[in-house]
Amino acid sequence: MTLDRAMFRFAGTMVLISVLLTQFVHPAFMWFTVFIGANMIQSSFTGWCPAAKVMAKLGVPAGCAFEK
Repeated sequence: MTLDRAMFRFAGTMVLISVLLTQFVHPAFMWFTVFIGANMIQSSFTGWCPAAKVMAKLGVPAGCAFEK
């Protein structure tokens, strides 16, 4: 699995978890969803994503979107 696919999977999982937390635990978890969305938007402009850097350090091979 490339870093691109791993990031899509990670982001989607985090969004779903945050929506579930918002629904079943506390409405303030909506800010977690906002943070994830803001991070995805900034990484689309800058090409830099903290989670991608961590995954690259763990040995996930780079794809075309996240260069090392």
